[in-house]
Order: sequence, then C-alpha cells, then structure tokens
Amino acid sequence: MTTSTANPKITIIGAGGFVFPFRLIGDLISFPALRGARLCLMDIDAGRLQRVAGAARELVAHHGFDVDVTDTTDRREALDGADFVIITFQVGGVEAYARDVEIPRRYGVDQTVGDTVGPGGVFRFLRSVPAYAAIAADARELCPDAQFINYANPMAMATAYLNAQGLRTVGLCHSVQGTTRMLARTLGVPYEEVSYRCAGINHQAWILEYRRGTEDLYPRLRETMLAKHLPGRAAEGLAVDDGDHSGAAEQASTYEGGNEQVRTTIMDSFGYFQTESSHHASEYLPYFRKNPDLVLEYIPQRWDYYEICAAHDEPGDIDDQLTALKAELAPSVEYGASIVNAIVTGVPTVVHGNVPNAGALIANLPADACVEVPCLVDASGVQPTAQGELPPQLAALNRTNINTQTLAVRAALTGDVEHVHHAVALDPLTSAQCTLTQIRDMTEELLEAHAELLPDELRQAN
Repeated sequence: MTTSTANPKITIIGAGGFVFPFRLIGDLISFPALRGARLCLMDIDAGRLQRVAGAARELVAHHGFDVDVTDTTDRREALDGADFVIITFQVGGVEAYARDVEIPRRYGVDQTVGDTVGPGGVFRFLRSVPAYAAIAADARELCPDAQFINYANPMAMATAYLNAQGLRTVGLCHSVQGTTRMLARTLGVPYEEVSYRCAGINHQAWILEYRRGTEDLYPRLRETMLAKHLPGRAAEGLAVDDGDHSGAAEQASTYEGGNEQVRTTIMDSFGYFQTESSHHASEYLPYFRKNPDLVLEYIPQRWDYYEICAAHDEPGDIDDQLTALKAELAPSVEYGASIVNAIVTGVPTVVHGNVPNAGALIANLPADACVEVPCLVDASGVQPTAQGELPPQLAALNRTNINTQTLAVRAALTGDVEHVHHAVALDPLTSAQCTLTQIRDMTEELLEAHAELLPDELRQAN
C-alpha cells in the first residue's frame, strides 16, 4: 500500500469516547515517526469530541510535537484523503446495550458481557451496520486505499462486514497480549523470554504453543492452572498430556488472582487455553451458564459489563490519562499504533489481527469466517500468515460461534431477517437455554426494540 511517510492522515471515527480513543492517541504520538501526522478526530457528539480533541492538543503541545490535531462531526471530511481510519464507536450507547442484555435475560439467557456473541452481539452488530455501510460508501470514494483498523465489537462480525464492503480492514483486540502476559506472570517467567503461537477466532483463539527458548511451558502451565483452579482434577492427575499446548487471556487487571475455573475446565477438556476471560468465555459455550447456581459455581464473583458501563463516569478518566501521558509517553499493549508505525516506516512488526479467512489461513475453518491469526506488518500493509489446521476439537468449538457470526453478517449483506433468527438460534448459550419458539419470540422482541437503529431492510421486514 502507499501512504505518506512524512505526514500521514490518521482518522479516528468514534473519537469522543473518553477512555480508549485518547489512550490510542497517546500510543500514536509515542512513535517518533508519527509526530508529524495529521490526526483527524471525528464523532457525532460534538461535546465529547471537543473534550478529547482539547486533551489531545494539550498533550501534543506539552511534548512539543508537530502533530496537527483537527476535529469534525463531518464523516466525509474525516475520511477525505485518510491513510488510516480507526473505528472505535458503538451505536446506541448504554440505552441500546441495556436492551441487548435485559431482553435475553427474561428468556433465561444471562450474558455477562453480551457485546460479541449471543443475542447481544448479533444486535450490537446489526444496529451498527447502517453506520458501517455509510462509512464504506464514503471511503470507497474518498480514501479507497486507506488501511482500516477496527476496534469496535462484535469484532468478528464488524470486521467481516467491513471487508465485505471492500475496505481493507484488520480487527484488533487485546486478548492475546493480555493472555500471554498473564501466563508469564502465572509461571514466573520473564515475558521478554517467552515465544508463542496463537490462532482461532476473536475471544476464542487458542495459544497453540507457549515456550521459553527450547522449553515447552505447557506441562507446567497445566499443572499450575489445575492446582489453582481445579484442585480436584489436579489431584486425580487427569490433565497430563505433554503433547498438547494451551494458553490463557483476559485484561491483565482481571487476571491477577482471578477465578479461572471456566478456562481451566476448557483446557482440561479440550487441551488448550483460550484468549478471553472466564467471565466472557462462559458465554461462548453451552456448559457454564445453564442456571444461576451453576454460574456461581464456576464464577463465584458476579462480573457484569453492562452494569459497569451503566455506572461508569467517564469524564474524569481523560484527565487521569492526560496527566499520566504527560509524565511518560509510551505505547500501551494495543496493536493499532504499531500497525500505523510499521506501514509508515517499513520497520516490520507482528500483531494478532482479525481478518477474512481468505486462502484458508486456518485450513479447517470456513472460508467466510473472520479469523484471528499472526500478521506481519510492514510498508506493504497487514499480511496475515497461514496457520494450517487447528487441532480438530478447537476448530469444532470455533465453528459453533462462526455459525452465528457468518449468519449475522449474511443478514446484514442480504437484508434477510430470517438469517437474524438463524444467527441467534445457533448461538451455543442461547440454544442451551431456549426452545426454538422461545428464541424466535426473543429475536422478534429484540428486532422491535432496536427497530429505529437497524438497517432499513431488517426494519421493514420486522
């Protein structure tokens, strides 16, 4: 791909979020090669946007950089001539999120997060589709060669849809980074001495190899995790399988001393540790959330992301971040800025990105899946690497979630409301809790509740 190495235009759509977009701005300007960039911040909420833009200008001025910070509520202005476009928004806010989780709970589907899988993930995606479609239409005209970086959930559905619209898009998460660091801490191994290989789908990728030099760390990982989280199983000696490799992940702050019965149970049964917290991982499979007592057995401390979001007061967070970034400007573990830097400078880096499974990057997952694999990034752009076949049991687990993801994307691309019903009905947790009649009723209720935000075709079909 071609981009300006002197002053690339980096656009952030959804820049009014006080927490993540500002941290991302700090990441970008922490790279010397990006300190002459044109940073364009766009959001539909002018008030929130002004606060972030003001903090960004203050941070740039404090460090004496030449970054040109502009802000706009005009999407076309933001996209015009952009070299990089970073998407960080959600549509509908906390009010829509409430419907995503509260309606399914009345049917017995208790989503602890509900933003990437299940009924909540499907409808968060569908109500974002009109915005994605509008961005894509403008981008094909105004910045057809831009590298898109998607941070919006549901990651797999959103990234698959943006690529289907002709935008060169990689989806980014922090699960792999969080996981591999947590594992190093758990085993008392310096992180800089660890190497690993990870592949699968977002939030359900698998640490296939985890090594320190020539040492396979998996046997010790199994022993440690079983002793800590499933002591009965460890005592029985049922998890000795030196031929397998596994891994674990979540945001670092949650891992320390956290309960990992869910992911340890998954590893014990299927051989590998997946890249999302036990709280969130429990939504991806049908085994852990069948009733309140079982939930408490696996996850003794209730963790509810909707309740956290509803109670969260964001404005003070940007002040805290500004103070911290003035004192020390260094990149976080997020991949976004390192992608921009690698493309601009040509200095290669490796990230774990969500991309279409074109060319069978993971040979035993469907071609229309969005997969998470290691990607080389340099002046030629983001280049996913083929990983061959996953262990068959892991591919089978991934496919149960891919079914829902690809049908939701198909609904968005075709306007066929029946595919919305199919997507929700095939969600593993939902199908474990509800009859098909109940699922149809729940989906109809969600379609009605979100009607004003849905694509026209799905709204009319309802």
